[in-house]
Amino acid sequence: MPYVNIKVTQEGGLNGVGPSAEEKAQLIAGVTDLLSRVLHKNPATTFVVIDEVPLENWGMDARQVSTIRAEQS
Repeated sequence: MPYVNIKVTQEGGLNGVGPSAEEKAQLIAGVTDLLSRVLHKNPATTFVVIDEVPLENWGMDARQVSTIRAEQS
C-alpha cells in the first residue's frame, strides 16, 4: 500500500495561491498511474497526499522562500 506525500509551496498555480483543484487531481492521477505502471501497485490502495506549505515555512539557501520571492519581484 504505497503512500506518497507531495509538499508544495502556496504560490503559483492557476489561481495564484497554490495548486488548483484540477492541478491536484492531475498530480494524484499521475503519481497513482506511475506507481501502477512501474511497480504494479494497485491504484485502489495507493494513497497520495498533497500538503501546501506557506512560503515563510519553507526555506532554502538559509532563507525563507517568502524572502527570496520578495527579492525577485
